[in-house]
Amino acid sequence: ARGEVLMLLNNDTEVIDPDWMCEMVAQALRPAIGAVGAKLLYPDDRVQHAGVLLGLGAVGNVAAHVYQLAARCDPGAFGQLAMLRSASAVTAACLAVRRALYLEVGGLDENLKVAFNDVDFCLRLSEAGYRNVWTPFAVLYHRESASRGDDLSGEKAERFKTEMDYMRRRWGTALESDPYWNPNLSLATGQRDLAQPPRGDAAAPWRTPRRSPREASIASIRPRGASAAAAAVERS
Repeated sequence: ARGEVLMLLNNDTEVIDPDWMCEMVAQALRPAIGAVGAKLLYPDDRVQHAGVLLGLGAVGNVAAHVYQLAARCDPGAFGQLAMLRSASAVTAACLAVRRALYLEVGGLDENLKVAFNDVDFCLRLSEAGYRNVWTPFAVLYHRESASRGDDLSGEKAERFKTEMDYMRRRWGTALESDPYWNPNLSLATGQRDLAQPPRGDAAAPWRTPRRSPREASIASIRPRGASAAAAAVERS
């Protein structure tokens, strides 16, 4: 691929919105943005993908889709399903990213042949200082796993467990505290159910200023002899 923006797209998706690609590319070209995910629907018009929540999942608790099975037109709590918003990860079933960023973080990890390669990729983008987003303004149908089946039996189950273990070793406790999910909310369902008891204080992104890639680059070339006073002024 030689284009400026790469689009990862499953063979079990169906385009239903003529402007879907314009929306995703427009977001992907923003300098601070990493991966861009779309709103994906099951054929019955219920939500299949509205972003990925770390720590969620009936099997393994690595990550899974949030707000699944909501109605297509449901705006969600506080408009969560009707607005562009940040997410720790988005599915590679339909994902846009600038080619330069894809290469910068090393692309998809071949140790994750099927499951979680998109989550791992998005976490590496976040680690590099970029923000992943989900947009409800790009809509497609997704017949999830229609061409390959599920991961819960036979050799596929063994491969799936290996990939879960790999993610646990690589990301550890980061998978237990998604910064975009209130610690008072449960990780059992992917809906806004209260956790009993609360899960603790997740790292709130609005309390932890994150340098943009450009700011980090500027900071990295500051002369070594810069005074402490100058550094204090920069932080203020």
